[in-house]
Amino acid sequence: MKIAFIGGGNMATALIAGLAGQLTEAGRLHVVDPNAEALARLAQQYGVSTAPAIDAQVADVQVVVLAVKPQQMREVAASLAPHLSGQLLLSIAAGIRIADLSRWLGGYGAIVRSMPNTPALIGMGITGMVAQGGVNAAQREAADQVMRAVGKTVWLDDEAQIDPVTAVSGSGPAYVFYFLEAMQQAALEMGLSAEQGRELALATFTGAAQLAAQSGDPVEVLRQRVTSKGGTTHAAITSMEAADVKGAIVEAMKAAAARGRELGEELGKD
Repeated sequence: MKIAFIGGGNMATALIAGLAGQLTEAGRLHVVDPNAEALARLAQQYGVSTAPAIDAQVADVQVVVLAVKPQQMREVAASLAPHLSGQLLLSIAAGIRIADLSRWLGGYGAIVRSMPNTPALIGMGITGMVAQGGVNAAQREAADQVMRAVGKTVWLDDEAQIDPVTAVSGSGPAYVFYFLEAMQQAALEMGLSAEQGRELALATFTGAAQLAAQSGDPVEVLRQRVTSKGGTTHAAITSMEAADVKGAIVEAMKAAAARGRELGEELGKD
């Protein structure tokens, strides 16, 4: 499989690291980015071919990964259109709807939209994906293989589900970091050192997440097993419930999904 990346930022680099020498040879990966320093780093580290602008090599690939900022997508589409002849376009740009991207490309039909998250940088991401009607089975599998190079994939039936995916997993790492911040702050305020608080918080979060992933029980049951009535955990959970922490988290995620819909409308305006 030959793959071209339009954009050589962090997410593209993570994908290249996962793909090079695994799904395909590094020499069959091509990266386009105006940043000469980024291109030099990618070429030296992974052995990919590079170019400062979209070139003829893009016409000779099976998959084009669109890894540019959403605000740049319309301009990129204009430069890309002359080089398209049936390649699969795999967009990882937040907020760009398939219909808008297709329109900017003159009605192009082979587009998969995806929403990865930052744990992809260490090969532990998860990506929500949805395919346009013009994507065939082989192209869908190719898109899945590309994103599975950095983690798990979840296929969606409706593009409207991308916004909830963005709220849950796309933005989700920030919620985890936010909770870890609070745990570390509490540790400091209760007399532990910053190093101790960090080590305890990270190990607890990582261990609890792995326990939930490996257990067949719902997370609610796992929580109840730790929460003995009248105990320390019960005191903490009771305090959180009094402050409606769960409700606040749910509303925050709904706000993230709503903002995702708004971004799609804003970025897709003519």
